[in-house]
Amino acid sequence: MAVKIVRQPKKIALIGAPSSAAAFLAGSEKAPAALRAAGLVERLQSTGYEVIDHGDCAPRLFADDDEHRRARNLKEIVAGLNDLKLRAELAVKSGALVLVLGGDCAQVIGLLTGVRRYYKHVNLLWFDRDADLNTPASTPSGRIDGMVVAHVIGRGAPELVRFFGESPLVREPDVTLFGLERLDPPEQEFLSKSPMRHIDAADVHAKGGSAAGRDGLTYVHADAHEFVLHLDTDVIAVDEFPAVNVPGADGLRMADVRAALGEFAKHKNLLGLVVAQYNPDRDPDGSGAKILVDLLVETLSARLEAPAAPAVEPAADTPAISSSETSA
Repeated sequence: MAVKIVRQPKKIALIGAPSSAAAFLAGSEKAPAALRAAGLVERLQSTGYEVIDHGDCAPRLFADDDEHRRARNLKEIVAGLNDLKLRAELAVKSGALVLVLGGDCAQVIGLLTGVRRYYKHVNLLWFDRDADLNTPASTPSGRIDGMVVAHVIGRGAPELVRFFGESPLVREPDVTLFGLERLDPPEQEFLSKSPMRHIDAADVHAKGGSAAGRDGLTYVHADAHEFVLHLDTDVIAVDEFPAVNVPGADGLRMADVRAALGEFAKHKNLLGLVVAQYNPDRDPDGSGAKILVDLLVETLSARLEAPAAPAVEPAADTPAISSSETSA
């Protein structure tokens, strides 16, 4: 049974995913509330969007979980993703652009699963200085945030690899890593043999954000397939945005991040955006929240000026899957 989804270019479906269970530090679970308090909804409305707020999932909190050192807090992560998946399914079906406020990076699995409820083929544009390609076998930390892409492509803990019910959630050739700067040796070895495409931070510096962003859209086959965008805020240079869990030297200048995001946001085949790793505990004066709200509003405003996407009807052999069938 096929389901026709009529895209709504002037609507945003907002979901809060207050989780730090997959993260390296506590605090990112406070991000959805902090971004709302900084005026995100009102600012988006003032640009011309209708914002449908699907509320927040139940908080899932950071813990050391030394009993499961290879995949910490896995039960809490899966429980949170089941909550997010249900909200994401409703949001995707509405035809609005889905904006997920995380939280940790693992939340992209919940959004992708909601998208796959209706779209047989979806690609992933991973905007992050880290590849997150470790697995429980190779991880130096046990934190799932360092393994998210690996699980999306079908490598890692069965509870996440099979979360959608089919593996992989996204095929390796359909994932593009953008802004890449930090790789552990096992990740480097895997990426050297993988069909995944990647654009390093050095390439973005050299070409500029807009040109590199257009390359990223080409690599992720955006003109041919719908895609989800994941933004890890630690990709931004630490002197311009320090309120993240794992800051590092270098990073991309805010101007290049803004330019690349503008290219991504205005593409007609963008279905959803996950914002991750902003940590209000490292932002005592709230200035980081204001910067991030400015960034999101400016880049999403460009989408209102782009040509509208047509209604999409998935292939006739795409099954209508019940919520229970999409769980791990």
